[in-house]
Amino acid sequence: MKKLDLYLIRQFLVTLSMTLMGFLCVILIVDLIENLDRFIDNAIPFKITLKYYFYAIPWFINIGLPMSMMISTVFSVGLLAKRNELTAMKATGISLYRIAVPLTTIGLIVSFISFELDNTWVSKGNEVRYNIEREYMKRRSRVKHQKDLRNVFLQKNEKTHISIGRYKVETTVGRSITAISLEDGIVSKRLDARGITWDDSLTLWRVTDYSIREFNVAGEVKNTFMSSGDTLIHLEFTPQDITQQSKTPDEMSFADLTIRIDQLKENGVDTTKWEVDRLFKISFAFTNLIVVLFGLPLVVMKPKGGLSFGAGMGIFVIFVYYAFIKFGMSMGYKGIMSPMVAAWMGNVIFSVGGGLLLIFSRK
Repeated sequence: MKKLDLYLIRQFLVTLSMTLMGFLCVILIVDLIENLDRFIDNAIPFKITLKYYFYAIPWFINIGLPMSMMISTVFSVGLLAKRNELTAMKATGISLYRIAVPLTTIGLIVSFISFELDNTWVSKGNEVRYNIEREYMKRRSRVKHQKDLRNVFLQKNEKTHISIGRYKVETTVGRSITAISLEDGIVSKRLDARGITWDDSLTLWRVTDYSIREFNVAGEVKNTFMSSGDTLIHLEFTPQDITQQSKTPDEMSFADLTIRIDQLKENGVDTTKWEVDRLFKISFAFTNLIVVLFGLPLVVMKPKGGLSFGAGMGIFVIFVYYAFIKFGMSMGYKGIMSPMVAAWMGNVIFSVGGGLLLIFSRK
């Protein structure tokens, strides 16, 4: 059986490599054609364009993997049926379940690879791409230039934690500021201010209507200073540090999203959307396993013309699956579904559907 497993795995991986390369080329060309006028309108240098697409490759690979896995499953099993190898296997007592073992194992391994890829290269690549769009694409950019940030949280080294309720990027004006200084994990000083404004000439923050409290080791207030006027203070961060906090979930790894969610929860901010995006990073990775479960029975459902039928149905299933994913995420964003249900609804439904097809298909 090891020889059969190796034969199936080799055939599947060869098909997967060719399919994934084809999808990657198609996605790159389509995206370049779609963005070409924006690159020209913004006079983006050729080197920056190359850098943009170099860092886009991990993202394109990740979104092309599920479709490639489906096509590879259909063609691998379909070619076995076309060459009568599947019939020979069944005649010797090898069922479809046994044939599914190496393919589903690959699907599981690819799912873990997809998750790691998303949390390392994809998130890093998206950050670089979005920064290029923010810096160079002033016209018709797909990434929104946020002018008004809310619930900004900064941590400078391990001793200074800062929260800003609202910050205007263009005027560098912030409202509802709290800065906490720690000594050995204990709060030693706290600054609360109604507003801050960046003084570019002095590279300092102008703080208005503020209070400063100092604490002893026991957590008791040692000194208090309050003022309704303004003063210049060095707050360990700059406007550039704040604008970097406007990252989207696509630019953040699973660990980064977890940290951001914890920070938001500590300050009483609704984290529903962030939780949906975090759970989606896991659920999307396991799409690669689910499409294998669906692809296997699609070929054997129609003994004649199973390859073409399986390929057509596979593409249809992928599009319906993506529609379920988007529907679940939109329901989660609006709070109609819990983040867990919203992120995993499509996976559960299609896992059950794929399992039932596998059970009722001809073994």
